[in-house]
Amino acid sequence: MRLLRLIKIQSVAFRFGLEEFFVSHGPLHFLQKPIKWLTFWRKLDKPRGERLRLALEALGPIFVKFGQMLSTRRDLLPHDIADELAKLQDQVPPFPSEKVLSILEKSFDKKIDKIFLEFNRNPIASASVAQVHFAVLHDGTKVAVKVLRPGIAPIITHDVALMDTGAWLAETLWPDGKRLKLRQVVSEFARHLDDELDLMRESANCSQLRRNFLNSPLLLVPEVYWDYCRTDVMVMERVTGIPISHVDELVAQGVDIPQLARMGVEIFFTQVFRDGYFHADMHPGNIFVGEDGRYIAVDFGIMGTLSDEDKNYLAQNFLAFFRRDYARVAQAHVEAGWAPENTRVDEFETAIRAVCEPIFDKPLKEISFGRILFQLFQTSREFNVEIQPQLVLLQKTLLNIEGLGRDLDPDLDLWKTAKPFLENWMTEQIGWRALMTRMEKEAPNWATIFPQFPRLFHHMLAEKHNLGIEEKMQHLIKEEKRQNRLLILIAILLTALLFWSVFQ
Repeated sequence: MRLLRLIKIQSVAFRFGLEEFFVSHGPLHFLQKPIKWLTFWRKLDKPRGERLRLALEALGPIFVKFGQMLSTRRDLLPHDIADELAKLQDQVPPFPSEKVLSILEKSFDKKIDKIFLEFNRNPIASASVAQVHFAVLHDGTKVAVKVLRPGIAPIITHDVALMDTGAWLAETLWPDGKRLKLRQVVSEFARHLDDELDLMRESANCSQLRRNFLNSPLLLVPEVYWDYCRTDVMVMERVTGIPISHVDELVAQGVDIPQLARMGVEIFFTQVFRDGYFHADMHPGNIFVGEDGRYIAVDFGIMGTLSDEDKNYLAQNFLAFFRRDYARVAQAHVEAGWAPENTRVDEFETAIRAVCEPIFDKPLKEISFGRILFQLFQTSREFNVEIQPQLVLLQKTLLNIEGLGRDLDPDLDLWKTAKPFLENWMTEQIGWRALMTRMEKEAPNWATIFPQFPRLFHHMLAEKHNLGIEEKMQHLIKEEKRQNRLLILIAILLTALLFWSVFQ
């Protein structure tokens, strides 16, 4: 089985001339002319990026998904290949409804008419990992049922193993292979596929995102019906809307298209900077617009998370970019440990300015974020900046936002739309409002520590005459650490009391 699959992969690669990546230069360069002579009948009139895309489409849905993921790694790929791979679409023929019914009846251990009042056997969407059907629960609730493809797990395991072998060969034979870290990319891809193969995990993702945007005027996330969810079945609220790529229909519906584009930017920055939890697969096929003008999100298999440190770093960088403070951008990279400590900040600043300065004061239609990212990554490599893996999905999502923005409003100014949001977020993080929020959050801990203050002060006074100055200081420092930085908490409490007295 694996041998046959490997033979097919080799034949497809040969048909589309993918050996070019290995023999155009490097140790196998001497094979270039013999291969060209032996394949005189083969017509290779398309660019290498397009031929790679066509080869992945011929190999099937898992390779298509890998190509989609690879297209986001503009820190690794030449821009012509990344641009072409971004065109890949994850659309495959549906599997038979008889298998769908079999999976459902096995998962719930009952007949289909006992599970649903109505079940539409014709899928409304079909992708490489799962497909979706409409149904009605016995209480009349209209739902969407997502069912995992039968036998998909061993197929994915098999194909990923072959990808890993191919990545090893590429790193060995292709001069750029090691720099591109292809085996690392395959490993990252396999991890995301594992997430998509567990629909209980996707249900949890959906539920979390819904909770973050509950009653939001920007985004509608369907409700999950947990009693009907299994590892291979996900049942959620049925939502209807116009695909966001159907701009003519949206205009006919009376939707304010420029406003819709601005809402998309706000949703993105809200997810990233308010929640640190974002939908990382925001291509047009997963985004709809409801009758009330809100965005509707579906397909929650790939989600991204950011720590508070990541959010703070990103916000400072975005604001520095918006203010054209390139020195701050360069310095932030060094402070975060992304760039080596010995980096010449002034030289790094100059390189960043050369990339970013031309894009300001231009509408979105004149800017390619894909090209900007590529140039920034090239600059980063020159200064040995480490690309952070936790930000790869964020890069992917930003590129999705760019595509949506272009479709909706080519004149959208991303910078002007995002800057007020980021400035407000930074105020909440470092201003007086942030201090009061943190004090409120820590109040339960203070209630436990505060009654201990008299005993702690008495203990310190009792030791006063028995310790020398140096020993006393060491003791106080140790006591402070042991009591969770007691003196700092006292200062915070006094500040809180002062604020309370002022605002009464």
